[in-house]
Amino acid sequence: MSNKNFERRDFIKSILAGIPMIAIDWSSFPMGLNAMTKSNQFDAVIIGSGLGGLSCAAAFARQGFKPLVLEQHNRPGGYATTFRRPGGFVFDVSLHSTAVGERNGIHNLIPGFPEITDVEFLPHPNLYRVIYPDYDIRVPQRNIKEYISILSGHFPEEQEGIKGIIDDMQGISGDIRKISNAGGKVDMSQFPVDFPYLFKSYSNTWGDMVDERIKNPKLKAIISAQWGYYGLPPSLLSSYYYALPAIGYLSRGGYYPRGKSQKISNALVQYIKERGGEVMLKTKVEKILTKEQTAYGVKTDKGEEFTGKVVISNANAYDTFQKMLNEEEYLSDYLKKLDEFNVSLSSFQIFLGLKDDLVGAAGITDSEIFYETGYDMDESYHAAKKADVDNCGIGLTLYDNIYKGYSPQGKNTLNILTLQGYSHWEKFESDYFSGSKTAYKREKERMADILIKRIEKSLLPGLSEAIEVKEIGTPLTNVRYTSNYRGAIYGWDQTLNNSGQNRLPHHTPIKNLYLSGAWTKPGHGYGGVLWSGLECFGEIMQNYN
Repeated sequence: MSNKNFERRDFIKSILAGIPMIAIDWSSFPMGLNAMTKSNQFDAVIIGSGLGGLSCAAAFARQGFKPLVLEQHNRPGGYATTFRRPGGFVFDVSLHSTAVGERNGIHNLIPGFPEITDVEFLPHPNLYRVIYPDYDIRVPQRNIKEYISILSGHFPEEQEGIKGIIDDMQGISGDIRKISNAGGKVDMSQFPVDFPYLFKSYSNTWGDMVDERIKNPKLKAIISAQWGYYGLPPSLLSSYYYALPAIGYLSRGGYYPRGKSQKISNALVQYIKERGGEVMLKTKVEKILTKEQTAYGVKTDKGEEFTGKVVISNANAYDTFQKMLNEEEYLSDYLKKLDEFNVSLSSFQIFLGLKDDLVGAAGITDSEIFYETGYDMDESYHAAKKADVDNCGIGLTLYDNIYKGYSPQGKNTLNILTLQGYSHWEKFESDYFSGSKTAYKREKERMADILIKRIEKSLLPGLSEAIEVKEIGTPLTNVRYTSNYRGAIYGWDQTLNNSGQNRLPHHTPIKNLYLSGAWTKPGHGYGGVLWSGLECFGEIMQNYN
């Protein structure tokens, strides 16, 4: 066989290895005896209670194993949490929109856990609204035909390309389903023929895919308006990682849980505890215990030790390998590999509680709005990296338009969000963590004022005067509450060299140490990290004894 054929076989195998799990067969996994007797001995010790950690722990508990989740914060969920402020306002830390399964006409099916029935998800009135200098477009829920019609109405000369890019996205999704239905067993010699969309897309960026179909730069930006969800502009973002979730939103809709994201996290914690697992809050893991490059437990900042047959880190990859382990020499090649990956952007958020129903008075019915000052997505990305709040893109959430009771009666809860690089905030880092925040507070207030005024001018007149409660979250805030390296909200960037088949795997060079969450496969996002926990559990079960 020629070298070229070997290379193609290896490439196709790597594609198959990178396909995310879209179904789970619980009957294929062994059952535990839940027979651990010592109070500090567990089947699995999970570091961190983000959704990737909770879903992995819940999978262990479901199968009769005894998991322990250790969380440094005073509430579970990582970015899937809420916080309260005076006046009755409850703010969601991060959730904007997610996909969810449906049963009996109700959207309440959390992936992998059909037993959880008390978290109801409600649809956005429209999927999202995107505002550019010349266009104001509302993307409909679950109506791809209407979406194509809207775009074709604005760009009639691009109608064929619009249909083509939608076909490409649907084709990728269809190829994934075919592979899943085949149990991953495919004829590799026929892979380019049987799975043409997947084979074509895997080595391209999303920008490459769009360029093949679309000529108008303004339309390219409009079609790619959700790039902020994935943290990279189309020129750098894996085509697969944009196309698959984007077509999922367009075809199945975007949803938000009644009770906010904390409801999801709390439901998973309850699920774990009801099945014999444990979740300990305000407990920070300082060290992963190893012997002969094999993990056997953890040590907390209080000196407590907990042992487990496996250890799963839902913490960020940097802390896991640079701070919690003393295996630098053994891990030298692995650490060099990690240094090749780019850490994702962080975020700057303004949480506003309004004393009046300003949204209703303005007649705005949207729940999620993206606002851009131009069509150059690379320029917008670099503005975000530099923390240039005058020119960056903005996201605005208005979830009072999803269900009544989201805010206190007659009031509004708003979130203004922009992606932001960490470098701008490094000069405040030492003062911030030592409690000297005068300069830091001045800077975050300056940025918040600019963003509030931009929204006030473009969408909500009178916003400044209507504010009752204001909280500002910066990249340093993210570090403080989640410990994520450089305040990252997406783990590693979803570039071609760290996406799909190339994404950091669940297993590590340390035996019995695994990764779950945004830093590993398949990547970030609520759906992504929930599946990450399930995938990690499935991989562990293949070798569990």
